Amino acid sequence: MEALKNKIIREGEAIGTEIVKVDGFLNHQIDVAFVEELGREFKARFSGEEVTKVLTVEASGILVAAMAAREFGYVPLVFAKKTAPSTMNGEFYGADVRSFTKGTVSNIRVAKKYLNPGDRVLIIDDFLAHGEAAVGLVSLVEQAGASVVGIGAVIEKEFQGGSRRLKDQGYRVESLAVIREIRDGAISFK
Repeated sequence: MEALKNKIIREGEAIGTEIVKVDGFLNHQIDVAFVEELGREFKARFSGEEVTKVLTVEASGILVAAMAAREFGYVPLVFAKKTAPSTMNGEFYGADVRSFTKGTVSNIRVAKKYLNPGDRVLIIDDFLAHGEAAVGLVSLVEQAGASVVGIGAVIEKEFQGGSRRLKDQGYRVESLAVIREIRDGAISFK
């Protein structure tokens, strides 16, 4: 998606060789009109799929996932929680997810009543790096007996291998911008 690549170049920042900071439009301050475009692009890329739910993990992916859910006819958006809220007192599906950026491991969870056998789930997230979050979300879907119809990422850091890992497991992955490498403050796209 050329508009996204251009926005990353204009408004993003490369930090070291592994981090792309896009907090000015995606995950601290949000350019809502632009995120609407991202939702439309995910609909175009997964148009042949009968999506019944969209799944993400809190918090940065929620708005993008909501815009995609709207494009699929306002299907429910479910987001996995990173901590157990006191209100989650029933049964849930859970999976451990490592964050390389934060250096933490979270047990993400979704209440069982929100993922069901027969659901056709589109997973959406803001970044795809090592693939840990996506693998955790896939696990939640599989625990529910539902089907993953695809995995969408706004920005993929191809050099960290997450997309290849998911594709090797048979999942369809669509990334709107694929970063080949980050070197000397410069971002190179595939």
